[in-house]
Amino acid sequence: MVRIKSARDIAAMRIAGQLVAHTFAHITPLVAPGVSTATLDRIAEEYIRANGGIPAYKGYLGFPATLCISPNNVICHGIPGPHTLNEGDIVGIDVGVIVNGWYGDACITLPVGRISPVAQRLLDCAKSALEVGIVAATVGNTLGDIGAEIQRHAEAQGFSVVREYTGHGIGKALHEEPTVHHVGQAGAGITLKSGMVFTIEPMINAGSHKTQLDKKDKWTVRTADGSLSAQFEHTIAIHPDGPQRLTVL
Repeated sequence: MVRIKSARDIAAMRIAGQLVAHTFAHITPLVAPGVSTATLDRIAEEYIRANGGIPAYKGYLGFPATLCISPNNVICHGIPGPHTLNEGDIVGIDVGVIVNGWYGDACITLPVGRISPVAQRLLDCAKSALEVGIVAATVGNTLGDIGAEIQRHAEAQGFSVVREYTGHGIGKALHEEPTVHHVGQAGAGITLKSGMVFTIEPMINAGSHKTQLDKKDKWTVRTADGSLSAQFEHTIAIHPDGPQRLTVL
């Protein structure tokens, strides 16, 4: 059942979302060739804890880190470690926090130095796919409207949309109802009502939409064909005046 949140709940979630946004502002300037993903993870954890938050992902279902860091052909759930970033990489960084029991969750994909034209087109498409999904997240529309708009936007540019990994409701738990698919049929699914809060987080691939889970770590998800992938995400509250982004400053 989808929980409808009060204005007070949403205000509390906005505080968590702002810490997510501040964390991105803190670590984004550090993304550069030669920097290890473990370093970014350590700095993010220190920043979150120093500012009254708890890393939402660390320990969640056994995940070992504060950030999900997903370079190049990694779609999502990449585990930080000794891997260093290289000139020309793209890298997805997913931040989740808990503040006063409420969750915030967002993702961005960043270029590492100068990137190829194809990589830049992919980043631009993934970012704008999130935006068209957010625009569709209005009272009276459906979840299917969100997925349909994202799919239409990405496929029109020659990219594909990951099916297996989705957005989700969020609040006092990291994952709540509803499931938010990034492909779909307009008019299908539940009708959006004021007070619903969920993430929209399309994962856009340069090649096939098919995915492959790492058999060793059971977390890292890569493109099945080795193509690049990019993701952007916000936590959104449905409001009569239009969708509200909770994970921005």
